[in-house]
Amino acid sequence: MRILFLGDVMGRAGRRAITERLAGLRDRLKADFVIVNAENASGGRGVTAGHAQLLLSSGADCLTLGDHAFDQKDMLAFIDREPRILRPLNFAREAPGRGAGVFADARGRKILVTQALGQVFMSRPYDDPFSALDAVLRAHPPGGMVQAAVVDIHAEATSEKMACGHFCDGRASLVVGTHTHVPTADAQILRRGTGYLSDAGMCGDYDSVIGMEKTEPLRRFITGMARERFTPAQNEATLAGVLVETDDRTGLARSIRPVRQGGRLAPTEAEDGAGGG
Repeated sequence: MRILFLGDVMGRAGRRAITERLAGLRDRLKADFVIVNAENASGGRGVTAGHAQLLLSSGADCLTLGDHAFDQKDMLAFIDREPRILRPLNFAREAPGRGAGVFADARGRKILVTQALGQVFMSRPYDDPFSALDAVLRAHPPGGMVQAAVVDIHAEATSEKMACGHFCDGRASLVVGTHTHVPTADAQILRRGTGYLSDAGMCGDYDSVIGMEKTEPLRRFITGMARERFTPAQNEATLAGVLVETDDRTGLARSIRPVRQGGRLAPTEAEDGAGGG
């Protein structure tokens, strides 16, 4: 199975890139299933119900969120009506929605998708992501209950993301980091067969400060004072993510390659499915 994961969609530029280019990218890469992190899709903070529907109708099979999951208040009600949207497993216990879901591709093969929030350097003390993921992965072994399993670890620290990758090694098809909006260069297959990437990057304008128009972030770094709100940068976005090919029998990764298309970042080619390991 070929699974395409795209990193945090950032504002209007990211949405536009998804709506204009995802369908073609999916066809070109022969992706069987597409997961998109949408947690910054609406003004850089959360995603509205309307924008979530737009991303789904543009070719995403599933959306993951993050620490801004409910910054757009209509998501509080909408997430219970749309099972293709997942919030973090270890969010507040009273939060609506689900932190894991089992989906199917066009051939009926089952894919577990789940997300957890990291604890290191995050804005609030979320519950332990490792025990939350452990319970879900034990209940859905790849090659058994499902043909593939994808973990989105939404975290600041690369060390915590790497630890999550090793913790899930052999029990997930792919562990991919989101949240920091910068694609990392460490795509690999871990020792027990799990594909891993510390951060998928963002689907947004890279002529920016992690997706935000540069003026206000620079002012705050230089002067220590805020004057205006952060606003997403609006030039052409790069679609950034990762493509993993899995073995239906074992659920483990056969290959993994970063994917980058459009915008300012150097493009990658992943059509051949060749990968590291």
